[in-house]
Amino acid sequence: MADPVPVALRFRRSVAIAALAAGALAAALASHAGSAGAESFATSARTISISETGHLHSTNARAITINQTLNEQGAASGTITGAIYIHLRFPSLGRVSAEVNIYPRGGSLTGVASASYRSSGATASFSGTMDVIRGTGGYNGARGTGLKFSGTVQRSNDAVTVYVTGRFSS
Repeated sequence: MADPVPVALRFRRSVAIAALAAGALAAALASHAGSAGAESFATSARTISISETGHLHSTNARAITINQTLNEQGAASGTITGAIYIHLRFPSLGRVSAEVNIYPRGGSLTGVASASYRSSGATASFSGTMDVIRGTGGYNGARGTGLKFSGTVQRSNDAVTVYVTGRFSS
C-alpha cells in the first residue's frame, strides 16, 4: 500500500500550482483591463451636444391642414451631418408633431417632437421640444429628452428649415 503522506503532499502541490495559475490569469486580465480601458469590457455612455440645421423639401403633395402629414427630406448640417427625413403632422389647430430621422455616417438617430405652430402670411413657424428615442450603429442606445426643436415652413412650396439643439446620451 502507498504511503498516504506523499499523496497528500502531491495533492497540496497540485492545489498550490492551480492557485498560482489562477492568480496569474487574474493578474493578466486585470493588466489587460488597465491597458485596454474599460470599454473593452463594457460600453460607457457618452453625452453628445448637438446644434443641427436641416434644409428639407416636400416629398408629398402639400398638406398643411388638420390631420394631414407633410413628408420632408433633405440634409442636416452642424454637429452631425447626413440625410434627414421629417414627418410633420398637424393634429390640431396650432400644434404640430414630428418624427425626425437623421442618417449620419455609421448610424442613425430617431426623435419625436411636439411644438406649437403659428402661421403668418407666406411663412409658418413652429417651436417646441424633441426627445431622442433611439439610435443605431455609432449612436446605438441613444436617448435624450427636452432638446429644442424649431423651424419654419414656406407655405408656397412647403420647404422646411428645422433647428435642433440640446444634449443626448449614446
